[in-house]
Amino acid sequence: MPKIVFLPNEDLCPEGAVIEAEEGQTILEVAKQNDIDIEHACEMSCACTTCHVVVREGFDSLEESDELEDDMLDKAWGLEPESRLSCQAMVNDKDLVVDIPKYTLNHAKENH
Repeated sequence: MPKIVFLPNEDLCPEGAVIEAEEGQTILEVAKQNDIDIEHACEMSCACTTCHVVVREGFDSLEESDELEDDMLDKAWGLEPESRLSCQAMVNDKDLVVDIPKYTLNHAKENH
């Protein structure tokens, strides 16, 4: 069973976490099931960038992002070559190391 290592994030998982994942789950699903509350303002429909993560290790094991995800990622804060939307990136048979950025572009949250 592949593992996802979530690097420490001051707000979401200060100590970091190592979690077993099932193939076919998205990074976001695995995080949510383990009380790592990555924002997902569009309810996982690939219509925003709030669930943006950077896959530090294992990026090449993920299926390639599609055009819609790429278009959304272009709007993400802190975009890197290994950036993915965690609602779209499905776990395969390789371990992943995931970094959750400190900031997101969540306009709904910013306006409250």
